[in-house]
Amino acid sequence: MKKLLVFILLSAILSACSTLDVYEKTFFFPQHEWKSKDSCAFSFTIEDTASLYNIYVVIRHEDAYHYNNIWLLLTTQAPGEAIRSQQVDVTLGDNKKGWLGSGMDDVFDHRARITHSPVKLKKGEYTFILKQNMREEPLQFILNTGIRVEKVRP
Repeated sequence: MKKLLVFILLSAILSACSTLDVYEKTFFFPQHEWKSKDSCAFSFTIEDTASLYNIYVVIRHEDAYHYNNIWLLLTTQAPGEAIRSQQVDVTLGDNKKGWLGSGMDDVFDHRARITHSPVKLKKGEYTFILKQNMREEPLQFILNTGIRVEKVRP
């Protein structure tokens, strides 16, 4: 009986949460290579316009990745605004410290914030499209890429 009561209470709490606290979605590259024609689209809906959000690019790569950075072409469609594209340089490592992300064996994860400070988002649907913008074709040793949106806690 006690377990049933705890389950009902947890279900009620979880179902009451209708706002986006965290959105994270990644795209997996089966051959561990990202072709320049491969675009990865991520869409989510914002309901809570009173909160601030941080937006991140998520990259997972192998230790054999050849560069200390990755150039991305980021296209953003926000509610009621024109489509906006920009190049983003994501630092993944340096020659002194090595890879800056967290790693296990030969796989490294990076979460790079692409907003300079927390931002307010309008109510509605957002779409982010990522494409790699490096000279190597295809870009080898890339496992995943994605977008993460976090609500800033006061």
